[in-house]
Amino acid sequence: MREGWETFLDFENDLVVTGSFGSCEEAFEFEKLESIHVMIMDIGLPGMTGIEGVKYLREHYPDINIIMATVFDDDDHIFEALKAGAVGYLEKKVTPDKLVDAVRDAHEGGSPITPNIARKVIGTFHATGNLEEELNDRELQILRQLATGRSYAAIGKEIFLSVDGVRHHIRKIYQKLEVHSRSEAIAKGISKRLIDPE
Repeated sequence: MREGWETFLDFENDLVVTGSFGSCEEAFEFEKLESIHVMIMDIGLPGMTGIEGVKYLREHYPDINIIMATVFDDDDHIFEALKAGAVGYLEKKVTPDKLVDAVRDAHEGGSPITPNIARKVIGTFHATGNLEEELNDRELQILRQLATGRSYAAIGKEIFLSVDGVRHHIRKIYQKLEVHSRSEAIAKGISKRLIDPE
């Protein structure tokens, strides 16, 4: 499966597979680890688990966007992975097109999640009540800029922040608002009166 995914991803003009490993321990010895933008990680790995691996990467390489890929779709695994710092969660039966889209989405600041997993996440949020955190002033500023349709680069120029800095804040906004896209964030921002609909 790993070799198949490598082939699909490497076939795309804008994507390059820089490494492929059978365990977290192998991956963490890779000398170009800091150059990776997106990592797809299995939960059920030999040795260190994928969830432990995500925690390690978030601590040592916070700029890597990690997508979990697994056969598990139970709530505990989903939330452990997302709490550990994964930005997305895909089942292994995902189609090649969806896989490629997920990698691009994660790199561009999104949180790729398959529809049935999104339903589970939303269902759990409904069951546990409102888990939304407050946005800070910078996040509110960026959310309102997002609502104008500006690109990440244009937002960065407007508020004197790098594109990577904007991406970082947008990911935090998505997490706090419990959304996975710009349109969802804007819709929720309007419904919560964080954005003026005008």
